[in-house]
Amino acid sequence: MTSFRGDAKGMTTGATTRPAVLREGGCAPSRRVADVPVEDRPRERLSRHGAPALATQELLAVLLGTGAREVSALDLAERLLAGGLRGLAGRSLGELVGTRGLGTAKATRVLAAFELGARLASEERGPSPAFRTPAESAAWLLPRYSARPVETFGLLALDVRRRLKHEAVVSVGCLTASLVHPREVFQEAVVARAAAILLFHNHPSGDPEPSAEDVALTRRLAQAGALMGIEVLDHLVLGAGRFVSLKERGVL
Repeated sequence: MTSFRGDAKGMTTGATTRPAVLREGGCAPSRRVADVPVEDRPRERLSRHGAPALATQELLAVLLGTGAREVSALDLAERLLAGGLRGLAGRSLGELVGTRGLGTAKATRVLAAFELGARLASEERGPSPAFRTPAESAAWLLPRYSARPVETFGLLALDVRRRLKHEAVVSVGCLTASLVHPREVFQEAVVARAAAILLFHNHPSGDPEPSAEDVALTRRLAQAGALMGIEVLDHLVLGAGRFVSLKERGVL
């Protein structure tokens, strides 16, 4: 642990250490960004050294911009990150707004940042990825959808070589269920001229164990796909860093 010297208005460190813009254990007094030397404030450090040089709390503080009357942006960022980035990404707008010092404007900014990150991860890089095994599919889907705070159902439209042609979210439901109609699923597949599709949805609880409704929906969509000549290859249920393949479970 770096040791810090100085008073509340000018925290300094030795020549080889960084200023104390973060605290651990919640035992340090509340800090104002104005109390940190100008050259060591998150925004200025980002300008000089780039975003990778900042700690996670500092990056979030830059995103928040300002704190509130009784809490600084740095303290607010640390409070939001108490459960880690994954925990923060899984919180709904209502939960974020319920955090003291975080209004609707800042909460929507945080949610927008996570959504941009998810969309960046979804953009194709180079050749289209192929999905030949459940593990390959999960490696693509888990970072994008597993932490979403509401149940999100979607599909990957694939060509005959199991390469990605199109990725679509079909339904966003409540915390416990998502309504999916075969018409909406296969409309996406037909537009993409897919030879096969891979279904997915997340469980906001973090437990990927399929429900009876998940199994019934999978069989219903597989039957519809057989009639249309579009194979349903698998249905992945996504949890917190884990997944269940209904194909591996013998449902398909």
